[in-house]
Amino acid sequence: MEYRRSKIPDRIDWLTVLMYLALVIFGFVNIYSSAFREDHSRILDFSQRYGKQFYWIVTAFILAVMGFMINTRFYYFFAYPLYFLSLLSLLAVLVVGATIHGSRSWIPIGAFRIQPAEFAKVATSLALAKYLSYYNRSLDQFKTLLNVSLMVFAPAALIMLQPDMGSVLVYMAFILVLFREGLPVSILIVGFLFVLLFILTLVLDKTIVILGLLVLIIVIHLFLEKKVNYTLKGIALILFTGIVVWAGYKLMHKHFSVYSIVFVSLIVAGIVFIPFIYIYKLKKSAILYAVLLGSVFFAFSVNYVFNNILEEHQRTRINIALGIESDPYGSGYNVNQSKIAIGSGGFTGKGFLHGTQTKFNFVPEQSTDFIFCTVGEEWGFIGTFLVIAFYVLFLLRILMLAERQRSAFNRIYGYSVFSLLSLHMLVNIGMTIGLFPVIGIPLPFFSYGGSSMWAFTILLFIFLRMDADRMEIAF
Repeated sequence: MEYRRSKIPDRIDWLTVLMYLALVIFGFVNIYSSAFREDHSRILDFSQRYGKQFYWIVTAFILAVMGFMINTRFYYFFAYPLYFLSLLSLLAVLVVGATIHGSRSWIPIGAFRIQPAEFAKVATSLALAKYLSYYNRSLDQFKTLLNVSLMVFAPAALIMLQPDMGSVLVYMAFILVLFREGLPVSILIVGFLFVLLFILTLVLDKTIVILGLLVLIIVIHLFLEKKVNYTLKGIALILFTGIVVWAGYKLMHKHFSVYSIVFVSLIVAGIVFIPFIYIYKLKKSAILYAVLLGSVFFAFSVNYVFNNILEEHQRTRINIALGIESDPYGSGYNVNQSKIAIGSGGFTGKGFLHGTQTKFNFVPEQSTDFIFCTVGEEWGFIGTFLVIAFYVLFLLRILMLAERQRSAFNRIYGYSVFSLLSLHMLVNIGMTIGLFPVIGIPLPFFSYGGSSMWAFTILLFIFLRMDADRMEIAF
């Protein structure tokens, strides 16, 4: 009862608040340095990015206080309305949004612009937490998994239409949330393997990938069934259908590739294989065949998606990240200059406001997507190490808070906060050093931008209010 009578300030996790403030302040210091102009040196110069960022930070603090004032029950009961409101805002962007850098992602409001995709992450986190917190909701059930997938896919699909592929990929973070709530490990493994297959299909020749898949499935089948004769019969069936398909192409004088022969052969072999599944009850063999056929079809679709859905600059960035292309003066310029800036900082850095790459604007978008290279150049290895270490400690703190929640709703939302911030940090820092393609997502609490600062602050402080109410409210 004593805990119930305590005031909200006494229940706030002030350690997390202080860590948040430290990230925001150091982020602002680096934005000031990256955009610094000697003739506009005042921090409150609103004609410069640091002046605008100061405004965004102050208003974010106001939003944080407001977040503390709203009871957790509000977020629970209005989770779905907020989610549908976010979908409407994403639809509105497609109609009245302003196009910047080829993406219609912003709604102009006076002298400012708001990016609804940033706030949609918060709404999706709340809706997902409410849905999964219902009693008897299990991710082992197909209906639950389907509804959750649609809930995450809906805003991602609308953002894809803008198009803003960086924000779309952020929604992959919810996989970690689902894993914590009971998503079967097998689904995660399959997802990882398909990502690996996607990369291999881009890097290697498609025919080599498919033949490799065929060999892998044969080895797995031999290991599972432990009956060499079944495996040999399967190989013989595929070879026989392959010869028949090849002969058919020859007779029709059709142009053919090894890939098309293998793909058609597998379909024909599968049709012939169906009666034997029922007669000999070859369940494992049927599953492996389905996996093989699905993988081959997926490998075929990769090139179509890559060449017809992704924008040219997105394809180039992925090719550069995978080492397929090298374009240091074109699409790879940003990353190349970012790595030069970070490397030039050495062990201790060049000092605040003394970064030459920063000062002479060699790195485009340095105060937004590439803010981390400012840390590397001016603060050196020591600075980058401390920033990354501090982020890790901050995220571990959020994870600890999520695990101590009594309410499933609070816990799931807490994991959403952890997952979204983790993916943002990992991908943003990774792309500045060339580990990931440049997809244009901000570093939380660090990068310049009002929408991201507001959205990340709201995301975090809603959870801190939930944590403050954890002993009083259990949904």
